[in-house]
Amino acid sequence: MASKNVALVAHDNKKKELVAWAQKHKDHLAPLTIWGTGTTGRLIEEGLNRPVTRLLSGPLGGDQQIGAKIAEGAIDLLIFFWDPLEPQPHDPDIKALLRIAALYNVPVACNKASADFMIMSPLLHNDYTADAPDFSAYANRSTPAD
Repeated sequence: MASKNVALVAHDNKKKELVAWAQKHKDHLAPLTIWGTGTTGRLIEEGLNRPVTRLLSGPLGGDQQIGAKIAEGAIDLLIFFWDPLEPQPHDPDIKALLRIAALYNVPVACNKASADFMIMSPLLHNDYTADAPDFSAYANRSTPAD
């Protein structure tokens, strides 16, 4: 079984919550490769005492980097503890990340309850591959001439 890749992302007010969640599920995360954005990646690395592939901070392009990894097929699960009570200056990037995850059929957990369900799923820890989207109709569509 190939190791699965999980991206762990959290807004500032949710970072402690995500680190505590990751520590609680340390054994379930052990066989997974972890990706993270900016400070969240560093905090997860310190909290779990293991390497995390760290990208840029979300507002500096990290959300877009995670989205690119999803589009490349490198991320199997996105756990994104976002703060619904705090406006984010990079909200368009966050919406784009969630759109890409939906487009590429990648499961997304946005809080502890959904993350608990997903991390405990036998699908995550067995030979499961989500159906790859077929974009051929979109790619082959005719467009009006310029």
